[in-house]
Amino acid sequence: LPAQPLLTPHRPSSIRRPWGFCLPHRLRERLPDGEYEVRIDADLEPGNLTYGELVLPGTSGRELLISCHVCHPQLANDNLSGLVVTAFLARHLAGLGERRLGLRFLWIPGTIGSITWLARNESRLDRVAAGLVAANLGDSGFFHFKRSRRGDRWIDRTVAHVLASSGLEHRLLDFEPFGYDERQYGSPGFDLPVGCLSRTPWGSYPEYHTSGDDLDLVRPSSLAESLAVYDRIVRLLEEDRRLLNLSPKGEPQLGRRGLYRSLGGSAARERELALLWVLNQSDGHHT
Repeated sequence: LPAQPLLTPHRPSSIRRPWGFCLPHRLRERLPDGEYEVRIDADLEPGNLTYGELVLPGTSGRELLISCHVCHPQLANDNLSGLVVTAFLARHLAGLGERRLGLRFLWIPGTIGSITWLARNESRLDRVAAGLVAANLGDSGFFHFKRSRRGDRWIDRTVAHVLASSGLEHRLLDFEPFGYDERQYGSPGFDLPVGCLSRTPWGSYPEYHTSGDDLDLVRPSSLAESLAVYDRIVRLLEEDRRLLNLSPKGEPQLGRRGLYRSLGGSAARERELALLWVLNQSDGHHT
């Protein structure tokens, strides 16, 4: 990286079989001319793919999927920050007792891991009601949410509401079939309602995929804030309901039930309008 001569690039190749060394440009400039003998002590043979999966069951049969990649060694923000936030979130939520919405955490190698999990669980994907890919959660940038493939799913509305009501700076992005594992979950054959919630997106900060993505880039306050936002999203999804008005034909007589004002006043008017809105939208379709 001539523009960043002190940083070592992170340049993986998991599909093809080339070899090479990543090193700082400053060191490359000091290498003397001549031939070099290289010995690579590695095997290319069938092996195993290992991933972590934790399920916190719910009573509804529906699940929130939270996925995090684990395949970027020595990168703090673009790997470790997502692991830390999701691990703490799982530990926190595990201690809250019975829940309606189940939670499924995945810690998987990027791309090949999500494809493997999808292939192994294709018959049960209808239980995924919402999902998030967690990455880049420790830097000082503001939140970015990449919507699901359809863009108007439950997770899209929920995250947009949480970010807007939090007062935190944020940006909402449309889906595109490139990025992290949301592109696998959102491929047309699966079309799962999964978005990606990060701070600074991939490729958008100078330390991305370099040795500069170290612990100095990650801030404890950013990790804590990311954890709080994820926790609020989970709680909002858990508390959300589709209500059904049992007296839907005409406006209910609220006065005889002590729910309608007998005296004027703007505060009473706002409360009554809130009641009427809830009754009007309780049609089994709106949340």
